[in-house]
Amino acid sequence: MYPVSSQKKSWTFANEAQLLGFRVEQNSKYIEEHESECQDGDLEEFFLTPAEERLLLKQYEVYLFDFCRRFDPPMPKCVVGTAFHYFKRFYLNNTPMDYHPKEILATCVFVACKVEEFNVSISQFVNNIKGDRNKATDIVLSNELLLIGQLNYYLTIHNPFRPIEGFLIDIKTRSNMQNPDRLRPHIESFVDSTYYTDACLLHTPSQIGLAAVLHAASREQENLDSYVTDLLFVSARDKLPGLIDAVRKIRIMVKQYQQPDRDRVKAIEKKLDKCRNQANNPDSELYKERLRRMYTDEDDIPAEDASFHIADVSSDTSAMNTSQ
Repeated sequence: MYPVSSQKKSWTFANEAQLLGFRVEQNSKYIEEHESECQDGDLEEFFLTPAEERLLLKQYEVYLFDFCRRFDPPMPKCVVGTAFHYFKRFYLNNTPMDYHPKEILATCVFVACKVEEFNVSISQFVNNIKGDRNKATDIVLSNELLLIGQLNYYLTIHNPFRPIEGFLIDIKTRSNMQNPDRLRPHIESFVDSTYYTDACLLHTPSQIGLAAVLHAASREQENLDSYVTDLLFVSARDKLPGLIDAVRKIRIMVKQYQQPDRDRVKAIEKKLDKCRNQANNPDSELYKERLRRMYTDEDDIPAEDASFHIADVSSDTSAMNTSQ
């Protein structure tokens, strides 16, 4: 039940300003910790700004959806929704400069597959990733516990699909609309569009579901206002203004979304290559050495012989390429 869930208690927030505050805080914290790495002293030129981080993450949300859409075997809708929740939650508590989104993206989807009981093995999973699949396996598995910890072990996600089914059944039963199932394509398109916004961090699944149904009805030249006011909330009219405001905000968020500019994103990615945390970069020697220490017993194995297969050092850096 959503009203008593960890999603409502810990991962639903008051407004967009609160989300911005979390993101700015993580950005400032990283810059403060890594300030010494900036050689010329121009912090804004060396590190990503909060606005640049948001643009970068918006592009990787596009990659996330495309990855799920192309996934073989076909991925259930609930897995996609859960993966987006994880991705957005992770970057409220972390900055892309610390953990590159291309690596966290794949881990979010992999954990979502497990939680939603979409049974795919790690080998099946990485077969959907272009590049070095051995390296991709190592990255996904090494980030799995990190992700779960950053989510505070709250993994159950309430997506809007059940409320939507409830609304459609109720509309069939109590309204005069003919063939409500014709709303489904528009509903699915609207829900997909909410993934690119912060709607899931600000609104309840039922609010998102109702916004999708009302949007779909308007696209089919149907009016469900009387259904909402006279039937759905006939015994709870005091809650109606809040619901109408939430639905309006969700529809505005979807309408105002703009695709990130690819050239701008490419420039941000080049900047990220210079300022990212090398301790969390699978291509860096610092990262490889850290893993060697984690997975070898230095008391038993001489340091010069200690080794752990992460991937070929000279491997293509597109090992986690989910965007092509």
